[in-house]
Amino acid sequence: MAPPKTKTVAHCDNAETKAVQTKLPGQSVLVMQGGGALGAFQAGVYEAMHGAGIEPDWVVGTSIGAINGAIIAGNAPQQRIARLREFWDRVASGASSCAHWNAFGIGNLMQSLGTVAQGVPGFFRPNPHAWLGAETPLGVADASFYSTAPLRRTLGELVDFDYLAKGTMRVTLGAVNVLSGHMRYFDSRDAALSIDHVMASGALPPAFPAVMIDGEPHWDGGLYSNTPIEVVMDDHPRRDSVIFAARLWQQENEVPQTIEQVISRQKEIQYSSRAESHTARQQQIHHLRHVVRELGRLLPENVRTTRQARELLGWGCGTVMHVLPLRAPALEGENLTKDIDFTPASIEARWTAGHELARRRIAAAPWNEAVDPAVGIVVHD
Repeated sequence: MAPPKTKTVAHCDNAETKAVQTKLPGQSVLVMQGGGALGAFQAGVYEAMHGAGIEPDWVVGTSIGAINGAIIAGNAPQQRIARLREFWDRVASGASSCAHWNAFGIGNLMQSLGTVAQGVPGFFRPNPHAWLGAETPLGVADASFYSTAPLRRTLGELVDFDYLAKGTMRVTLGAVNVLSGHMRYFDSRDAALSIDHVMASGALPPAFPAVMIDGEPHWDGGLYSNTPIEVVMDDHPRRDSVIFAARLWQQENEVPQTIEQVISRQKEIQYSSRAESHTARQQQIHHLRHVVRELGRLLPENVRTTRQARELLGWGCGTVMHVLPLRAPALEGENLTKDIDFTPASIEARWTAGHELARRRIAAAPWNEAVDPAVGIVVHD
């Protein structure tokens, strides 16, 4: 088990700002789901971490989580908040023109229609080739309702991929191979990441086109697993960790009563990606790893040191991973189009919600609580 890592964390209150020593028991990991406009919540979570002096050692992201992750890892610490803010300001810059419709109670509807018709500045725009008809052969890299050329330019301006390649922060981005249907994780520990890797992770069909990686088309990783936390728990070698899991979709909710609510609930269930059940399964696996480790200690030394025993005991470990689920709250008035609600007010509300929730959870420091030594994954819910 790796020794605890000490970081200076600045806790802010109304009276004064003071630095205290906080020990994180291992590496800090920020895991971010996909969810379009909901991703502003993740930016707020990172802002709270940054304000507390906690910079992620590793960011793992899918879709909008991959975009946020690339902006965080592709800039020096003192520039990250400003770059995140610039990205979210850009995508919100064309979303205020429908505010006058709020007086009639249809502001969200008109805004959603505007996004569908016009796209989002700095992110995506209508693809004129799509007007030729859904049955027209366009090629996998152009068969989509929108073009993401604006996002490519935005990433080129806001992400320093040379800085990212230095390995200051590990980055893992999830995408799906269109041909095999298998999830693929692009990891900066294994190879340098480019704009294409970020674009592939966010290429949600049929809205956005596939992105070619190594000669094969890839789509948004959220199609397969929108909560890529398992890549941290399956990592090799495993390390003690504090995992900040920024989740954008409500796993649980009330029974829907209208068709609109049914569609909204369907999206929530689909994109929450069974995060709790995946974590529960990993808890079982890691508990068995701890059991194997403890059984090894009971073996006589002459047995424990044999080749066969060492091979079997290699399945055991004593790492502990602390998971802090950070669930985005539902905002008043949001509906099935919340993931394309790029209005400045909604983006600011989600950013603030992420910041305030993460700030409270960090201040509570639940990773300092006593844990069962046989438990490999501790969920602080």
